Amino acid sequence: MQLGRLGVWYSVDKLNGAQLADLVQAVEKNGYGTFWYPESLGYESMSLAAYLLSKSSRLMIGSSIANIYARDPYTARRAMVSLNNLYGGRFVLGLGVSHVPMVEGLRGHRYDKPLATMRAYLDGLHKDLPTGQDAPVLVAALGPKMLALSGEKSQGAVPYNVTPQHTAEAAKILGPKKVLAVEQKVTIETDPAKARALGRKELARYLVLPNYRNNWLRLGFTEAELADGGSDRFIDAMVLWGDSAAIKKGLRAHFDTGATHVCLQPVHADGDFAARDRMLQALADT
Repeated sequence: MQLGRLGVWYSVDKLNGAQLADLVQAVEKNGYGTFWYPESLGYESMSLAAYLLSKSSRLMIGSSIANIYARDPYTARRAMVSLNNLYGGRFVLGLGVSHVPMVEGLRGHRYDKPLATMRAYLDGLHKDLPTGQDAPVLVAALGPKMLALSGEKSQGAVPYNVTPQHTAEAAKILGPKKVLAVEQKVTIETDPAKARALGRKELARYLVLPNYRNNWLRLGFTEAELADGGSDRFIDAMVLWGDSAAIKKGLRAHFDTGATHVCLQPVHADGDFAARDRMLQALADT
């Protein structure tokens, strides 16, 4: 799995087809190795991957994450195999257990115990693959038990909303032969108030989800720091801000603690794609 040193993570819900093509081509032009996208409300994950692959030539495309409740293991396996056969092995299937509101509220499924459900899903996904084939699968793992399962049943992990401290802990659990692809939010903004306002807006939807809150508490943040939009210390840890040199230093901290790949997520005002593209260009040589 050749992800490259740096990748880009970006939410695609509000982009039309032409904007999606422009984005992946800008990511590829700037030398990033992989483009990551979420399971969105606007696009079905596997069909979106096909479109993004068709609009790029060398870029790896990764789901971060495909919700395991959105398609059964057989369908996910066929999609993974088909996309890689059709597009030169450039698709990475990132999987996650998602969150109760997206599973029970949105899809009407029952949200089962995450660890056992993911284990069964990975077993089903790998069933009937050719002998010796190492499927390009990563797991969106945060806690130590899910990280251990990622190392056992997949090529590694793709954690989201984490710190270099978490990266160090994840690297120890996964071991040296596994992929550790870490997401990190960034904004090239030197005004503390503006940078933190952007960060709080971006993180608001995650602060209400138990999976992330529990992991932040494990990392040493307090309930008080997660209240009222998040403390300055919490926001500064989740969203690197400042000039490009300061952000590059923060990105390198993940590599220093064991990441094999870092996917940066540009955080900017709604619709300010020019700011996004400036960040992509400025941070490409981290």
